[in-house]
Amino acid sequence: MTSAQSLLEAAKGDFQELLSILDLAEAGNGTFVGQHPSKAWARTYGGQIVAQATMAAARTVPSPKLALHSAQTHFIRGGDVSKPIEYHVALLRDERSIANRQVTATQDGAVVSISLIAYQDGRPGLEHSAPMPSVPDPETLPEIEETFVGMEEELTMFVTAPRPIDWRYTNKPSWLAKGAGEALPHNRVWMKTRGELPDDPRWHEAALAYASDTTILDSIITQHGLSWGLDRIIAATLNHSLWFHRPVRFDQWHLYATESPAAAHSRGFSTGGFYSRDGERVASSAQEGVVIYRPRK
Repeated sequence: MTSAQSLLEAAKGDFQELLSILDLAEAGNGTFVGQHPSKAWARTYGGQIVAQATMAAARTVPSPKLALHSAQTHFIRGGDVSKPIEYHVALLRDERSIANRQVTATQDGAVVSISLIAYQDGRPGLEHSAPMPSVPDPETLPEIEETFVGMEEELTMFVTAPRPIDWRYTNKPSWLAKGAGEALPHNRVWMKTRGELPDDPRWHEAALAYASDTTILDSIITQHGLSWGLDRIIAATLNHSLWFHRPVRFDQWHLYATESPAAAHSRGFSTGGFYSRDGERVASSAQEGVVIYRPRK
């Protein structure tokens, strides 16, 4: 078995664990409890918190006609991966065509994050979509595990992290771009879950939310020719916003095109767009994070 095959084998169970951690336990009084996967970062992955918050909010919205259209999350402190997270849902507004929720994530009574999540029964109206960037088809591109080969020690944080999402970079990932001496102003990655999701649209929205926190900070560092794992970079998400424009089926390929318009004062700002295979923009994202670069002496 090759190194890439062994890495793929190790990721096989990650998708089932994603389904498990998105299936929140109900604790009563608008509270839901989320668990961590068996493989985790040092702190709770931000995409997990956003995804679990959307699932918690959705459990309090009875009408399937109300589709998720926005989710804004502000991170207060890092989550402890050894403990479950409680999601407390406050019903801010319920109308026939609109619902608004506030979801506060806590551990041991301390606030981890606060999310404002909105639903709407969309009506026919004006429509347009920014054109999808021209990129190779995902089937022609290497799986992310193939890009790790020979660099497993430098990329331990990626190799040991859960990978329930199939990523396929259309450009070189940061570690290969750095080796080629390239600086990249944007990053474009095909994504889908590693298995089939339930038909309920809430699962697809949550899976996209989970994936939206991956690769979005890449363009902050690749503009400077830097790489995760190879350079001394400390990064943490401060806030993350999502807007859903059209229905999404995230067990099918979507292109995540991201760029960073600005970085200053040890903070970087990135934006992104998710495109379906037929070229329609189905969702948009924006994220601000702490990004600290410490050159090696």
